[in-house]
Amino acid sequence: MMDFIVFSVGNNHYALNIENIQRIIQAKELTTIPNSSELIDGMMSYEEKVIKILNFRKLIGLISYEKELQKSFAIFKFSCQEWLNELRDSLENGSVFTKTTNPHKSALGMWLDSFNSYDDRVTAILKELMLSHKHIHALGGDALELYKTDRDRAKSMLNREINEAFKKVTTYLDIFISELESVSNSLQKLIIYEKNGITFAIKVDTIEDIAHIEESKIMNSNEDYRTGEYLELSGILDIEGVLINVIKNIDIPK
Repeated sequence: MMDFIVFSVGNNHYALNIENIQRIIQAKELTTIPNSSELIDGMMSYEEKVIKILNFRKLIGLISYEKELQKSFAIFKFSCQEWLNELRDSLENGSVFTKTTNPHKSALGMWLDSFNSYDDRVTAILKELMLSHKHIHALGGDALELYKTDRDRAKSMLNREINEAFKKVTTYLDIFISELESVSNSLQKLIIYEKNGITFAIKVDTIEDIAHIEESKIMNSNEDYRTGEYLELSGILDIEGVLINVIKNIDIPK
């Protein structure tokens, strides 16, 4: 029986033998290293050592986590504007409102519900964004209900309270976007890894599980292959229908 830490990067899943893992900690602000490999995000102090941080996304050729978050927030802003446009059309022209007035069922709301931050500033921004997001959905529901009996008051509510609430949502979205590095660090994890006396950290998106697997369950385990100079895989695991790449060896650029 072998024990693995299962983690994800983008839509990809990997398993890393636990015997070389010392700890898993929250990602943090790093010190840059001049003229270092593009795979290295920087360095940090760890147990009286200075260790390098290997960015797993860069290792496998994915865009940075910050850029992925930036894309997601651009979509969230567009979705919020679409929501307001449809609400305005419903209150001004009587068209059917097809969006949700439940903040937890919108794209932004579902993302916010799944997000936890360990950064005090990010947590403060998150709280304000969540409150303003819930408030505008509540106002939207009230205005749609009011429209049934008093259209003029519903339109007035749109032009005053709802528009003002929308400005707050977009303001906090913009602040969140300006803090993407801190947001990214609030989400990503560092796997402290030791190999041949060298300790370094591997930055990943999410730690998913600890898996106890029999070696015979690893498919294609006799076909070791490299995905680059620093990463070698030893096969694939199928855990409840999710395919997971098993890492045989991982190195860090000198």
